[in-house]
Amino acid sequence: MEPMKIPDSKATILIVDDAATNIALLSNLLQDTYKIKVAKNGPKALEIARSQEKPDLILLDVEMPGMDGYEVCKKLKSSSQTNNIPIIFVTARNDVKDEEYGLNLGAVDYISKPFHPTIVNIRVKNHIALKLKSDWLEELSMIDGLTHIPNRRYFDETYEKKYKETLRDKKTFAVLMIDVDYFKSYNDHYGHGKGDECLTHIASSLQNTLQRPNDMAFRYGGEEFVVLLQNIDREGAKKVAANLIESVHSLNITHEYSSLQPYVTISVGIAFKDHDCMIDKEALIKMADDALYDAKEHGRDRYVEHFTE
Repeated sequence: MEPMKIPDSKATILIVDDAATNIALLSNLLQDTYKIKVAKNGPKALEIARSQEKPDLILLDVEMPGMDGYEVCKKLKSSSQTNNIPIIFVTARNDVKDEEYGLNLGAVDYISKPFHPTIVNIRVKNHIALKLKSDWLEELSMIDGLTHIPNRRYFDETYEKKYKETLRDKKTFAVLMIDVDYFKSYNDHYGHGKGDECLTHIASSLQNTLQRPNDMAFRYGGEEFVVLLQNIDREGAKKVAANLIESVHSLNITHEYSSLQPYVTISVGIAFKDHDCMIDKEALIKMADDALYDAKEHGRDRYVEHFTE
């Protein structure tokens, strides 16, 4: 996670436009309040966004030679390194369908040219404030900012604790690794805005499907989730996996580009540890990962179980 900026430091804005006059106009408007970086093409914008000192906000033109703004946005949103940087399209395209397309790609706002300087200033100020607040909250929080279920940090701490309990109390333990099937093609065709919406619905469905108070679902990263089940038998773990798969079916989220079903599905890998097994916690996670890999290799939209001997 990027270190939180101290309150009196200037946020950084990356302006991406192939026209020098537009860059000058936006720079003059914002440079007293923010640090400004500029790029005149898509590849340079990606290079700056991936650098050590990432921008806090990107103002992105759509119509550029070579790689246009929509393609830049897609690449930024498809990388965990840059997908949290808010993007505002600033473009001469003012059709509602263009705006809808840009927002579905994952942009936070869409400003049409010619723009009013005061409006640009206010929108930039509001989105910068939201970005810095979100960074701060996520740094303090154990909750994933997108899906509102426990995040990877919370998982790491909880897994360590629960694993030690299973050894001490000789309990059974199951780890379920979950991956959304063909999620890249979903993002590519429907846009990252819709992709985020899809992940939020799935996270809620997974969490609501778990019946016992100590069963927990976490966002593991990207389109991966993990569920921890303590003191459960093998058949019980498989039943939970089947219920999770069915719960995502019941969401009926359209996915015309899946090779499986016309709706979104998940694959699940189960690692089951018997009460007297002393497998270490890293090996148990790897076992769940391997089971997930097998589930995907054998057709997806299913679970595969690996268990300790």
